Amino acid sequence: MTSASESALDTVLERSRSLRFIGPGSVRVHAEHARGFAAGLDAAPGRFLDLGSGGGVPGLVLAGLWPESEAVLLDASAKRCAFLGDAIDDLGYTGRVRVVRARAEDGGRREDLRGRFDVVVSRGFGAPPVTAECGAPFLEVGGTLVVSEPPASSEARVPDTGERWPEAGLARVGLRTKSAWSEPFHYRSFVLERPCPEEYPRRDGVPAKHPLF
Repeated sequence: MTSASESALDTVLERSRSLRFIGPGSVRVHAEHARGFAAGLDAAPGRFLDLGSGGGVPGLVLAGLWPESEAVLLDASAKRCAFLGDAIDDLGYTGRVRVVRARAEDGGRREDLRGRFDVVVSRGFGAPPVTAECGAPFLEVGGTLVVSEPPASSEARVPDTGERWPEAGLARVGLRTKSAWSEPFHYRSFVLERPCPEEYPRRDGVPAKHPLF
């Protein structure tokens, strides 16, 4: 990324932070965290989706890192989607990056989105079972879900198994653990081994109220 594009990205992320769409702290650190999603992938995706894009991390940052990739930034908030639309124009991503305003449960059932992506990324979207259920439907078979993880010392665990991402629970939506890495932060990836069953995602709010695992 050139210094000019880095400057434009910094400006966009500063605006996102001022609107409280991303958390406090240096926008350079937010960008570094976003670029870390790519470290565990073998190549840039043809199409990726940012699940609950919010203030544009990691989606806007990865769109700059992967200039040949098409992207969808998915969010349910009208205000955040308006911001993302302006950011896409400001960064020169118009034509290959678009914003979709929808809840993930609804977006995952849309014909133009379901099974259409080789990568789905998620930072802070929800608890592991919610992220798995809402992310898997967007993936094509063989595609990868990449999530940001908390530091090991703060990981919440499933009481019965001690695992955040139990394989039996992941298998219900067609996922299997792929890899994990810790540079520069903590990340984990999952591969979709078979099409996500048509029953998922369940209707709005159900994945959080009645988690898969």
